[in-house]
Amino acid sequence: MASDKNSLSSRAPTSRRSFVKGLGAAGAVLPALSILTCTSSAEDTAAAYASAAIDWKQFAGQTINLAGAIHPWSNAITPLLPEFTRLTGINVVPDFQLETTYLSATPIRLARGSSTPDVFMWTTYGQGISGGWLEPLNAYYSNKSLIDLGWYDESDLLKTARAFPLWSDGERYACPITSEAMTLFVNRDALAAKDLPVPQTFDELLATAKAVKTNEMSGIAMRAEAGGNSTPPAMGFVFSYGGDMVKDNKAAFASPEAIAAVEMYGQLLSQAGPVGVGSYEWYNVLDDFLQARTAMAIDSSNFATDISNPAKSHVVKQAGFAAFPHLAGRAPVPFMSHWQACINSKSRNKQAAFLFLQWATSKPTSLQTAAAGLATTRLSAWSSEAFKNAFGRQAAEAALTNLQNADVDRAKAILFHPQSRSILDVFMIGVNEVVSGEKSAKHAMTAAAEKANAAIRG
Repeated sequence: MASDKNSLSSRAPTSRRSFVKGLGAAGAVLPALSILTCTSSAEDTAAAYASAAIDWKQFAGQTINLAGAIHPWSNAITPLLPEFTRLTGINVVPDFQLETTYLSATPIRLARGSSTPDVFMWTTYGQGISGGWLEPLNAYYSNKSLIDLGWYDESDLLKTARAFPLWSDGERYACPITSEAMTLFVNRDALAAKDLPVPQTFDELLATAKAVKTNEMSGIAMRAEAGGNSTPPAMGFVFSYGGDMVKDNKAAFASPEAIAAVEMYGQLLSQAGPVGVGSYEWYNVLDDFLQARTAMAIDSSNFATDISNPAKSHVVKQAGFAAFPHLAGRAPVPFMSHWQACINSKSRNKQAAFLFLQWATSKPTSLQTAAAGLATTRLSAWSSEAFKNAFGRQAAEAALTNLQNADVDRAKAILFHPQSRSILDVFMIGVNEVVSGEKSAKHAMTAAAEKANAAIRG
């Protein structure tokens, strides 16, 4: 792994006193220089938007409502909304809620036929399409008055982001706005204390987790709460063992491969996990790692910005980021996903909403959000120095590796299924039963697949 600011051998930071002393007389011009730099950057950004062959002001005076979860994307895009309004004359009213609240309330609102929000963050693609809530977007991409495809440059999008929004008939109903893949986080001090390398296979992961577990520190932390929101790490295990969540419109996690994957997941958490891991969601996993209460964790690559933030993290210097583990003789297949933004099919401001999506996912906007540490969908943003500095070079390298190793089709098969929520719920209830020792992996997964297939049949 490439070294970065989290490396144990990283250079000691320069003190503020020595920095100012080194500036000497030049320190007096630093404020003016900063103003010039900011002005130049703003002018460059404005020029980048102006180079698009579209009329940004064509819907001036309209107002769109933007809804979503409190999330790195909402945190990164909110400060830029005044810039969008200056560019287009379109006002944006944001409404971001806690993720669990947002995901439960939004389907109800859309099912009632509300014309707002106009633009909203979305994950359960199949549910939204089957419910008729999402506006088809291909016609918008073909309208030259609404988009300059040469300027927008879809070739700059990550391969997964290009493939992710495509429905089976080639229509697309969303724009990907973030990128994430399941990633292995390690506390290198904890592994070094036992003279252990970063594990690469699942067997090595289990052995390492058991070896480094102490009374004060678990060996590994992962999600295990009995609900669909906790499924991403476990799905990566299923995929990496050669299994599927959904295949041929049937729940497929009663296969020998999936059963073996869930058995390993259960062994890791029952033998080396934290006390009470059966109730762990993503925020419990992240908190344990930040507080040095676990030696390893597997979860979203987007944890990197918190892990590398000294105001939040106690493990900034000893944190390492690595590829998702693999089964001996097989390539790793971590679960990946893109949060997407959609247009409400009942919106009264659809063209203005599409202009917003184009702006929000464009190169110049992505460069700005990436500088805040957001893992966007654009290669140009991922390769920018500002992103690498904000996200961490090693973390960015690990995240890209895991995105490249992911299987978009297997992820879409479950995420885009109209019954995805019920399938994910029963799957994770089964995983929870294995982690708690209540059932064997074979018993739990067989029963869970039967329940999921009953829901699919209706």
